[in-house]
Formats: sequence, C-alpha cells, structure tokens
Amino acid sequence: MPMNFLVRIEDASFPLPIHEEADVQCAAVLAAAGLIEASLPDPEAEAGHPGLILRITALGRAELSRMRDPGP
Repeated sequence: MPMNFLVRIEDASFPLPIHEEADVQCAAVLAAAGLIEASLPDPEAEAGHPGLILRITALGRAELSRMRDPGP
C-alpha cells in the first residue's frame, strides 16, 4: 500500500499536504525508508492531524523507475 501511495503522488506539486490517516501512515513508512521527505504528526498525537510531504527523494524516484521497468 505505501508503494501505491508513492505512485499516486509521483506527479504531485510539492509540498503536498495530506489529511487522511491512511495517507499519513503510508507517508510515515515511505519516509522511514528514505523514499520521501515529510513533516508528519507525532505518532502519539490523535488521529486527523495533517502531514506535509516535502519531496520524493532520489531514492524514491529510482524506486518508481524500478517499479515501471523491473528488468529481466
């Protein structure tokens, strides 16, 4: 699911505000993997706090390319 989210935001304008809890959770996973840079709410905060995706990193862009062309 986080990778589907990465594909979904690939062509977005950044910074990108995110409000849905599922999107915030996906962004947290992607940020932990180094695929995006984001400002996310504290996990201890109540649900519903927005996050902000700052950019897709070079590693994230490389992963998107790999997903489109998985090779042999």
